[in-house]
Order: sequence, then structure tokens, then C-alpha cells
Amino acid sequence: MGGAGMKEAQPALSPFTDPTRSPVWKVLALTWPALIYQFLHLCVTLWDRFISGRFLADNGVSQLAIQSAQTTSQYFSWLISSYSVLVSVGSTALLARFFGAGDFRMARSVVNHSMWIGASLGLIASVAGLAMTPWLLPWLGLEGEAGTAASDFLFYIFLFLPFQMVESAGIACFTGAGDTKTGLYVLGGVALINIPLALFLATGFGPIPAMGFPGIALGTALSHALGGIAVGLFLIRGKSGLLWEWKNLPDMALARRILRISFPAGMDSLSIGFGQFIFLGIINRLGAAASGAHGIALGWEALGYLSGGAFGTAAISLVGLNLGAGQPKEAARCGWTAYFLGAGFMSLMGALFFFLAEPMFLLFCPDPSQAPIIKEGAPVLRLIAFAMPFLASCIIMASALRGAGDTRVPVMYTWIGFFLLRVPAALILARPVENALGLNSNFAYGLLGAWMAMFLDLFARGLMLLWRFYRGAWAHIRV
Repeated sequence: MGGAGMKEAQPALSPFTDPTRSPVWKVLALTWPALIYQFLHLCVTLWDRFISGRFLADNGVSQLAIQSAQTTSQYFSWLISSYSVLVSVGSTALLARFFGAGDFRMARSVVNHSMWIGASLGLIASVAGLAMTPWLLPWLGLEGEAGTAASDFLFYIFLFLPFQMVESAGIACFTGAGDTKTGLYVLGGVALINIPLALFLATGFGPIPAMGFPGIALGTALSHALGGIAVGLFLIRGKSGLLWEWKNLPDMALARRILRISFPAGMDSLSIGFGQFIFLGIINRLGAAASGAHGIALGWEALGYLSGGAFGTAAISLVGLNLGAGQPKEAARCGWTAYFLGAGFMSLMGALFFFLAEPMFLLFCPDPSQAPIIKEGAPVLRLIAFAMPFLASCIIMASALRGAGDTRVPVMYTWIGFFLLRVPAALILARPVENALGLNSNFAYGLLGAWMAMFLDLFARGLMLLWRFYRGAWAHIRV
């Protein structure tokens, strides 16, 4: 149904702002679609690793180089996700406030602005990424055949980036309206197209020539391009009470309002992204085996943090909707419910990491030449199992605060965690291991030391975000 036919004066009570409904029901109703598409995204990431490890063994590039290049490319993907926060958080938080208050005219106006901002930011990042990647990779310690492979891979990702930004902006709007199913349809479709497309482009199929490692990236980029087009068509036709009146140019006052919320959140996410690159540079200097092991461990850790992302999607939507409806206590109940359910689910994922670490690595490293990757990676996967409750807070509590428009103070927590704890600790602990046990008297723990530093960061940031939400100042922030 298009937005024009809606009654704005007396909207029906949303089930997500109905205080008689259980917050558990509300959280799970919004989480399950997000959880499915997050796990589809994980399947794509792991499938790409699987293609690289199983089907590209004879393409003239060593497996260690491909795994190392894929790890670095994965960090760029995270940076892109962090960049998309510059539009997505403000869109979700502001639209949820208007939607919760029944002001559908302003909600539709937010949609219009979000889509144009997303397209504009996508074009800027596309040009910047294409221009800066060649000199950025050597700075990250990735040179030689690994650097060349990563450069070829990232070319296609940045080339089609505007479509991915439009996709993110549109899904953020649907989330603000309490609709996570549309995101499932779009991103689920992206994943289902990506899986065969990446394989065919990488290995060749019929008239399609084998592109090798860059073919995986082209498959991903084309899939997101289709996703961006699908989101745009959904909104132009009107769905979930939202409508993109694409011929209307943005009003700068409302655009500034969106960016006033999104900019601190974007700086928070981008700080994490750039901090991750510094962290990656430390790891890349440990060698290709450590870099490859780091990437595979992160791929499996995604079972935890993508689960947290799904519960975070519910948290940002429910907090915003209930604050818009004038129900701060219900917003708090939903935020805490999202955290405890998400932390429990992520802890189950942590148990899998601890008990199945080596088989998880063997799936992607069947060749005996990849044994150093398994030796480096299995211990770090076991270590991070114990960080799941704190990682849950970093994701879900941050999302709940963003739903309230509380995006400024958490930036300081990120700076403390990353730049005062993680990076200095990694510089001290993540030095090459000098004996078979992985330890020595000089605290040179190699890759395990880097993940010890990560654990310290997650522990500190997780506790600070829990305290921030408990204090409750977020309930009084005007957006």
C-alpha cells in the first residue's frame, strides 16, 4: 500500500508500541527476519572463503596470498558497512520517532532524504575508494601477490558501491517503520543470487570466462546492485506505509536533522573501521599464515556478531518507536530484552567456537600447506568464545542508544576501547611467536596476542555501553 492512502490523524496502534504485548514477543518478531538475512550474509562470506580455498588452488596465486588478500578485503567490507551508518542510523531513529508518533507525512519525507543522501554518499565513497586503494594496501602491510589480489578484488566492490548505499538507506527506513521482513526479502535475495554468481564468475561457467579471485567480488557487487534496485522499486511503489517520492529534492533542514544523528554514529563506526585497519596492519606483519587465520576466525566469529546485529536491529527499531509513542519505560524494557536474548544466543555461538575450533578451520584449509593457518587460528577462536556477552553489549546496546538518538557519548567509548586499549595492547602482545608453545618470556604471543587485545577492548566497551543505557539519559534526547 502506498503512503498516500494512509490516515495520519488516528493511526492504528502498532503492536511494537503496545505496552500490553510482551517485550520478548516484540524483540523476537523483529529479530527473526534480521537473523535469517544476517546468517545468509554469513553464508555468503563463508562461501567466498570456501571457493577461494577449494576451487582457486591452481590459479597461479598461492593459497596463503589469497587468504591474506581476502582477510584485508573483509576489513574493507566492514569499513563500507561503517560508512553506511552515516545515513542508516539517522534514518532509522528519526523515522521510528515519526512513525511511533503517527506522523506519516514526515516519515515519508525522511525516506526521500535518506535515499538521496545514501546515493550521494555512495558516489563519493566509490570515487575515493577507487583512487585510494592502490596506496592504502601497502600501508596496511599487504604487498606482492596478496596486495595485487586484494586490489583486483576491491575494484569491483567500490565500482558498484552506490547501489549498496542505496540498499542500506532503504532497509534502514523499513527498520524504522518496524518492518524487518522487507530487509529479509532484499538481502536474502542478494545472498541467494551471490552464492552461485560468485562461483560461476570465479571458476567459469559455459560462456562465462573464469575470472579467479576478482570474480568473487564481481558476484558480490552485482548482487548488491540488484538489491539496491529492488529497495528503490519497493519504496517508489510504496510499502509498509513508506514512499520514496524520488522527484522531490531534499530539504536541507531535514537532511541536517538526519545527519545530526547519523554523523556521530558514523564517526563511531568509522573510528572502529579505521581502528580495525590499524589492528589489521599489526596482524599482517605477522605473516600470511597469521593474516589468513585471522580472516577465517573472523568469518566464524560472525556467527556471534551477526546474531548480535539481528538483535540490534530489533533494539534500534523498538527504542525509537516507543520513544516516538511517548513510552520511555517500554523503550527501556525492549532494549534490555533485546540485550539479554541476544547475549544468550551469542554465548551459544561461543560454545561452538570453543569446542569445534579446529574442525571449523579444517573446512577452509584442507590442504597440508595450510596447516600453519589452523595452528595460528584455532586458539584465537577458543579465546573469543568468552567475549560474547561483552560483544553483545557493543552491538545491541549501541544500537539501542542509536535508536534513541544517543550517538555522541558512545564515540568516546570507541576511542577508549580501540585506541587506548586494543591498539597499544596489540603492539605489545602481537609480536612473532618464538617457540612452539606460542608463548615466551617477552610476551610475544603472535596472533593470539592480538586477539587478547581485542578481548580487552570488547570487555571495556561492553561494560561502558551497559552503564550508559542503565543510566537512562538517552530517554530525554531530542532528535
